[in-house]
Amino acid sequence: MKEIFTRTSVRAYEARPVEDEKVEFLLKAAMAAPSAGNQQPWEFYVIRDSGFLQELAKSSPYTGCVKKAPLAIVPCYNKERLLMPEYADIDMSAAAENILLAAESADLGAVWLGIAPIKERMETVEKILSIPAQLKAFAIISIGYPQKKGIQQDRFDSMRIHYSK
Repeated sequence: MKEIFTRTSVRAYEARPVEDEKVEFLLKAAMAAPSAGNQQPWEFYVIRDSGFLQELAKSSPYTGCVKKAPLAIVPCYNKERLLMPEYADIDMSAAAENILLAAESADLGAVWLGIAPIKERMETVEKILSIPAQLKAFAIISIGYPQKKGIQQDRFDSMRIHYSK
C-alpha cells in the first residue's frame, strides 16, 4: 500500500472544499480500524464552518493550520461504549491513522493534531463544539487539498529491529 510510504503531514491547503463523497470515504476508513474487544468507541465531528475552524485553531499551540483548512474531523470516544477503557486511545489512534491514509489515497492532505491526553485541550475542543459529556475529544485532523505535496523521509532503520533467536 503506497500511501504508507507517501503520506506526509500537510498543514497548508488550497481554498476549495472537500467533496462529501471524500469525507464519507475518510469516515468509512476510520470506522474500519481495529478496536480492542471490538468496542468501536468512536464518533466523529465533521467541521466545515469557518467560525468553528477559527476557534479550533486556537485550542492548542499546534492547531493553527486548522484556521485555513476547508475541513477538520474531530474523532471522539464515547465513554459509555468502552468495554476496555484502557485501550480507548489505541482504538482512536488506529482510526485517526486510517483517516490520514485514506486522505492520502484520495489526493487530500491531512495532519493529525493531537489534543489527548492533555485534559485542558480536550475540554477546550469539547466546549467549542458543544460535545456532550459522554464523549471525549481525542484529536483534530485538519484536511484539504494540499498547496504542495511533500516527500516522506525514509525512516527505516535496521538497527532498531531485533529478531528472536
